[in-house]
Amino acid sequence: MQSQYPRMKAIAALLVLLGCAIATQVTVSAAEAPVVVPPPALDNPKAAGAMQTAVIAGGCFWGVQGVFQHVRGVRQVLSGYAGGERATAEYEIVSGGRTGHAESVQVMFDPKEVSYGEILQVFFSVAHDPTQLNRQGPDTGTQYRSAIFYADDTQKNIAEAYIAQLDKAHVFSRAIVTRVDPLKAFYQAEGYHQDYLLLNPSSPYIVFNDLPKVRNLKRLFPSRYNEQAVTVTAAAATAQRR
Repeated sequence: MQSQYPRMKAIAALLVLLGCAIATQVTVSAAEAPVVVPPPALDNPKAAGAMQTAVIAGGCFWGVQGVFQHVRGVRQVLSGYAGGERATAEYEIVSGGRTGHAESVQVMFDPKEVSYGEILQVFFSVAHDPTQLNRQGPDTGTQYRSAIFYADDTQKNIAEAYIAQLDKAHVFSRAIVTRVDPLKAFYQAEGYHQDYLLLNPSSPYIVFNDLPKVRNLKRLFPSRYNEQAVTVTAAAATAQRR
């Protein structure tokens, strides 16, 4: 952790190095097996247009960010916080589980290449287990809940219809507990959380919990898999050149 941070943030950084929720040593908590889910019956048609964003939460944001950085058509993925207030959008505070925030990712994508519904298909299939309530694998607390934060009524309708579709088809052995909430704001997480999976592929937490998700994306969605991950640094540089 950089020396200019207060002592509290230094402690939080140490916990980060040990893994979300201090779980790096939990080798039995490997990523949940992927579930092959059908595409959404209700979705936006792919068409040229302005970049769109999806904000989703599915446990520790390291792995969710890492998955979507490999999805074709995605231009940027940021780890951050959604569901609470700006004043509490800090890792060591959010980790207490009482802020209303969820560890989330903001996915910016080209609607000509990938649809909002396809983003959700990856989310439900390989990025996390939507039947776990307020937890994912070794991480527990409301900050690790499954949630979709919709930006408009179109996103809300697609998300709610998709959850109903998957539940009706009994795609999962248990009911989906993913919340569908309005997006009030997304707050970008601290710099040391960005590109964490890409920068720390040997971290025990990443090896056991998150790298399997990326491999499952490649295996189940080969046509959507992008071998070259979109990094936060590269995405920012591209945006500056525009």
